[in-house]
Amino acid sequence: MSAGLAVTEVRRLGPARLSAGLDRWERLDLAAHERTHGPLPRVSQEALLALAERVDLRGRGGAAFPFARKAHAALAATQRGGQAPVLVVNATEGEPPSVKDATLLTRTPHLVLDGVSLAAAAFGAAEVVVAVAAGSPGELSVPAALDERARARRDQVPTRTVCVPERFVSGESGALVRAVNGRDAVPSTRPVRAAEGGRGGVRGRPTLLCNAETWAQLALLVRLGADGYAVVGTPEESGTLLVTVNRAGGRAPVVVEIPAGAPLGIVLDACGVDPGAGVLVGGYHGGWLRPEVAERTALSRAGLTAAGGVLGAASVAVLPQGVCALGELTRVAGWLAGESVGQCGPCRRGLPETAAALAALTRGSGSPEEVRHAAAQGRGRGACAHPDGTARFVLSGLTAFADEVTAHQQHGGCGRRPGTSLPLPEPAGTRLTLDWSRCDAHGLCASLAPDLLTLDPHGYPVFRTDAPIAPWQESQARRAVAGCPALALRLPRA
Repeated sequence: MSAGLAVTEVRRLGPARLSAGLDRWERLDLAAHERTHGPLPRVSQEALLALAERVDLRGRGGAAFPFARKAHAALAATQRGGQAPVLVVNATEGEPPSVKDATLLTRTPHLVLDGVSLAAAAFGAAEVVVAVAAGSPGELSVPAALDERARARRDQVPTRTVCVPERFVSGESGALVRAVNGRDAVPSTRPVRAAEGGRGGVRGRPTLLCNAETWAQLALLVRLGADGYAVVGTPEESGTLLVTVNRAGGRAPVVVEIPAGAPLGIVLDACGVDPGAGVLVGGYHGGWLRPEVAERTALSRAGLTAAGGVLGAASVAVLPQGVCALGELTRVAGWLAGESVGQCGPCRRGLPETAAALAALTRGSGSPEEVRHAAAQGRGRGACAHPDGTARFVLSGLTAFADEVTAHQQHGGCGRRPGTSLPLPEPAGTRLTLDWSRCDAHGLCASLAPDLLTLDPHGYPVFRTDAPIAPWQESQARRAVAGCPALALRLPRA
């Protein structure tokens, strides 16, 4: 393993497919990869699409969009406009509870590159782009793998790596295409489809964009054939999937390959994880399940839907017993608010207001109705799915931890300890600070920085969240500092 690349533990329940060889090697170089998986067959465009349709191969990044339908759209746009498509591997994985794509790229990168390479050849692609988060393991591992393949002359289509800012919304398809095109990694404010090309595609070309695991699954499908691929899983959702299981107590997460439909309780048990007070499935755009529900829930799209949740990016995190659930919800909601790019109202106001309402409820001065009202303001109205996903995370938490919500309302707390069991990146950036000895409750700051501050019943400022100031909030913060008559606000330098 190259210096600087972290090694995530990989386990499996059932056959080893994506995880094949990882019990013997920390990283499968090209030679080890081909000994493990065999040579990559060549396949025609028609045969590749037929395989994907037969097993209903879906995207593994969260949206679960059918691969074949997305590919057909890009190829139709290619025929209309005469421009060869661009294929993109979305390996940004800005979801803190998920490390499955990073694990693929660091430990078995050639499986991902095999999938996109065979599709590029079959579809006559102009180029392949592998998008990784700046500072992530993929920034080192992907170029190393591409060098190995170049020396062995494995790929027919030019392939390059692009690093994008490490933010939660950078992996949204519109934001990612903008970043590959050299622009800011922000979602488009108008509906665009990458497959159609034009302003929605890489260099204006029809663009087929899938996450890293989807491309790896395609490579397995071509090697195994439809019947062999569908030996495991459910009749509706065949094959295996990768699940990130987060473990409390400072233990590193584990990535587990499971047959689609495996019971969540068995997966948790295999990782030595107790369901605790509640289980979050699908990451920070996912939903909370009560322990008794989680244990019998099948890890599949249909299984999670039946339980009232979502599979999403297939990450699992458990809230340990004795930890304040509302405190954890507030901490993550504040981070999600700061991760927005602030270009539409549902993110600029709705997310901070949701975090502030949660914080008030945690202190015992708010109500769940206020949280629900704030979360509902942005649902279905954002430029991307960030407001909707955040609302799902928050509102499912209010339901799963209803007893604790009541305790905070009635007693100002639940008696449980604050915790940091849900993974978040180390805070970065600056925060507004307030010198209370100077503050005279003029209230001007809240009008100058409404996304950052509100006023309590006595006119004193209250920070909406304790998260660092997002880039789009900096101008408001500077205005509030400059406009404070009492010079009570401070904005330390980063």
